[in-house]
Amino acid sequence: MRLGVLKEPEGETRVAIVPKSLRKLSKSGFEVIVESNAGIAANHYDSEYEENGATISNRLEVLNSPLIISIHLPDVSELQAGQVIACVADPFRHPEKVQACLDSGVTLLSMDMIPRRLSRAQSMDVNSSQDNLAGYKAVLLGAASVPKGIPMMTTSAGTVRPAKVVIMGSGVAGLQAIATAKRLGAVVYASDVRKSAAEQIESVGGRFIEVDGMDDFEDESGYAKPLTPEFIQKVNDTVCAVASDADIIVTTARIFGRPAPITVPSSAVSSFKSGAVIVDMNADVGGNCEDTVAGETVVTENGVTIIGVKNLPGTLANTASMLYSNNLTTFITSIFTDGELEISDEDDVLVGAPEGDDFYVPGMGGVLICSDGKIHPKQSKLGGVL
Repeated sequence: MRLGVLKEPEGETRVAIVPKSLRKLSKSGFEVIVESNAGIAANHYDSEYEENGATISNRLEVLNSPLIISIHLPDVSELQAGQVIACVADPFRHPEKVQACLDSGVTLLSMDMIPRRLSRAQSMDVNSSQDNLAGYKAVLLGAASVPKGIPMMTTSAGTVRPAKVVIMGSGVAGLQAIATAKRLGAVVYASDVRKSAAEQIESVGGRFIEVDGMDDFEDESGYAKPLTPEFIQKVNDTVCAVASDADIIVTTARIFGRPAPITVPSSAVSSFKSGAVIVDMNADVGGNCEDTVAGETVVTENGVTIIGVKNLPGTLANTASMLYSNNLTTFITSIFTDGELEISDEDDVLVGAPEGDDFYVPGMGGVLICSDGKIHPKQSKLGGVL
């Protein structure tokens, strides 16, 4: 089967498949065709793809492949009925793209819908692989922008106290941010709406910020639940009080399929010390800081720098591409048998765990969003927003 790899749109530096994945794909029976210059921003040239067995061609030829792999969902008008595309479609935030796939008869496999609690799915989990890098890079951006050193230093001229870093949220990105800040020598405080996260935070060197009335606010999918306005205010007040004298604040709170919650209101920013740096990891979905401007770095009147990079994994394009490629290669070879893609309702990664299973989530399936002009029956929550 021919597998097409597209060049991503302007502003995206990653590529969906890297040359090192080609041997595994070829061995599984795929003939890989790559759009010219698809990997150049991630330091992978056409010659490297050709040396590893791929064919380089133009976009039209790549789009004629029965299977397309990309990071972003391309314009559906470029696709044909019966084609299969595996990408990150963010279907709850972009239901119009799902509808376009339904209307066009395209089979959509959205990798951000991976049932992350399944052990088999972990090697295919693009959310975790990209969030890990984003958490790491967020701390480095903060460290590069803050006007002081990070570790404690004892010198003949005096002792430099370590920087104080506050990480808001301790999912995959947050835990990596905590670990990175700790390795740089900072004193790290971290929060989460899940009380059970305290042990994880402490295991990577952070100090847990506990809020009165805290419980495990986590849904069946392993994502944070929407919280009541009263509790959000309580969390904001407590964590922002701890962050008032911090040097670097990294915000990571993201609710699946919804705009990012505001965890740092303008009133808190105005109380932060001059020189503090806020790195908002969710600028692309509204931002956790009320004063974030997506895609820009701004400095407030009281001297607080707010960094709103929209694509943190893309700032590490080579590594991010390698991990994404590994995830997609593992996934696509797992459903390829005897020269055909096997889109089976028995595959939990595709359709979610069966009812009665410990990992069953009502209204949520797996990565299979739609095929043959129909949304998958298990995606009833998504069907409700179309």
